[in-house]
Amino acid sequence: MTSTPPATRRGFAGSAMAVPAFRRLWLAGLVSDTGDWLMFIALPLVVLRLTGSAVGTSFAFLLELAPPVLLAPVVARVTDRLPHRRVMVVAMLGQALTLLPLLLVHDRSELPLVYAVIVAQASFGAFFLPAKNALLPTLVGLDRANSANALVGLNNDLGRIIGGPLGGVLLAVGSIGTVALVDVASYVVAAALVLSVPHGRRVDPAPPASPIPIGPDTGGVLRALGDRATRHLVLVSTVASIAQGLFLVLFVFFVTDVIRGDAADVGLLRGVQAIGAIGAGLALGVLGARIDALRLALIGASTFTVITVLVWNASFVTHAVPVYAVLFATIGVPAVFMGAGLTSLLQQAVDGAVRGTAFAALGLGQAVGQAIGITVAGLLQEPLGILPLLEVQAAAYAITAVLAFVLLPRRFRSPPG
Repeated sequence: MTSTPPATRRGFAGSAMAVPAFRRLWLAGLVSDTGDWLMFIALPLVVLRLTGSAVGTSFAFLLELAPPVLLAPVVARVTDRLPHRRVMVVAMLGQALTLLPLLLVHDRSELPLVYAVIVAQASFGAFFLPAKNALLPTLVGLDRANSANALVGLNNDLGRIIGGPLGGVLLAVGSIGTVALVDVASYVVAAALVLSVPHGRRVDPAPPASPIPIGPDTGGVLRALGDRATRHLVLVSTVASIAQGLFLVLFVFFVTDVIRGDAADVGLLRGVQAIGAIGAGLALGVLGARIDALRLALIGASTFTVITVLVWNASFVTHAVPVYAVLFATIGVPAVFMGAGLTSLLQQAVDGAVRGTAFAALGLGQAVGQAIGITVAGLLQEPLGILPLLEVQAAAYAITAVLAFVLLPRRFRSPPG
């Protein structure tokens, strides 16, 4: 059984951490995300080293986005037909196995092997996230969804702080094979922890706001997008992902070319983004049950826009790195709010039998959005310049906020307490 224990402490009782099954899942996510950041840091460096080209590195990012798009119909069917725990475990073990070819990579001739590993990793990963997001409400209930989603997002930031530097060190003192073996171990440990999670039997405490009127075997992703509530959430998330794709390409150039920072400044400003995110994740982990998911998403989207505009336009006033360290640390807070809010809203919007399909549709939109952003940044950076494109990136977040305010309040209401 995974029923929630009686409240013992007022703050903690509203947290997803009060559910033992969730604590195991959270620990598995922390181990897995730490391993992911090892590879996220090391692989692009290896590709850049082998190709000597930023184009080759961008191609690696685009390859990673292809599987969530191409496999979305399969992901939808699998995650709604099979137990979510089983899908997650198979996905992690698949990712572990597909890392082993990196042990053979030594020079440029093995570059196709690196690209193949990137595609295989992303293919198994495309199944993992929808299954996890569909599983969470069955463990903690919709009343703790904000808390659970924030704590799951917290793993990514903790993993960045731990795994990012470790990945660079392992690559420097060893090889990409060394990094791969450590990442394999993280997947195996995480899979074992997920296997220990009891089957979710808790019934959602509130009916979905706008259930998708299909069963898991009919309709798939396209039918899920035919549901207005799901389509609106996917649209908001997709536009935000376009902004994220632009950021992935332009961030380094902003630091090095606009504010005249060095490589150490790039690492510093990338790393401090986790500070605000960790603080927000911890706060929502305790207080998430008391906050309306819609309000959380709207606050996150609007605040994200304001801070993004401030970051890029501050360059007209100052190039002082400490100023940007504060701004980049702050921006992690609305990122967590928006991500947790949108995820909770989608969990509320669909029936448990088709949540996997809904999150496959969300992953499809996010991958398409990031691909658009990365492509636009790569093609237009030289003809338009960095700052004009960064203003476009800020405008994309502004559009995200407008869409959230216009579309989401019409479709979503808080579940009864």
